[in-house]
Amino acid sequence: MRTNSTRLRSQTALITGASGGLGKAISESLAAETCNLVLTARDESALKKLSRELHHHKIRILVHPCDVRDPHSVDALFRAIRHEFHTLDIVINNAGVAQVNLPVDQIPYAIWRDVLATNLDGTFLITQAALAIMKRGGTIVNNLSIAATRVFPGSAAYNTSKHAALGLTNTLREELRPKGIRVIGLFPGATNTDIWKTLWPQAPRKKMMRPETVAKALLEAMLLPPNATVETLEILPTIGTL
Repeated sequence: MRTNSTRLRSQTALITGASGGLGKAISESLAAETCNLVLTARDESALKKLSRELHHHKIRILVHPCDVRDPHSVDALFRAIRHEFHTLDIVINNAGVAQVNLPVDQIPYAIWRDVLATNLDGTFLITQAALAIMKRGGTIVNNLSIAATRVFPGSAAYNTSKHAALGLTNTLREELRPKGIRVIGLFPGATNTDIWKTLWPQAPRKKMMRPETVAKALLEAMLLPPNATVETLEILPTIGTL
């Protein structure tokens, strides 16, 4: 849904994990504000499909697959961004994975490593590369989930990755205040996306929020005047946590 604001017109936003779920919903909301987009994820075919769906907004869209766990893949992404747009105004660190519900004594190290590499290292690598080309007045959004401040048994790797990403987010915010770059920690509760296929296949999807609901709230926060910011944005289903 488009607002009356023109603040994001012709700005450029990078969205990781843009191929589905919340990343797709955020991409759609930014496109409606005539914001140029860099869409990235590992699924190139899904990215191209989304790009075609957003074409009617008459914005510039760069589709470039990237594995945020891999520094070389991130470098290739940013070479493409610099060639196409030169600068970035908005970074949405949304790429993330969950884990099968297992207690700590049963989690294979490979799963632990993959979850932290994606949710924590990926956020670090994308942000560090983006800061080299971000302008004053820009915005960084880290999708942390409410698992950044709460603990869910059976999800130690996921909980840990999000708690650590919160520490990174809070540090970034203080470091970037003098540079005029806002940092928003996004804390969505249960949202109806594919991540539940891993976290909890039998989860009650009908009680969850739609990704578009979270995207709308985030857009409102991003449209605040430059002299104001939402530092943390927690959004929950009306029933609370599931």
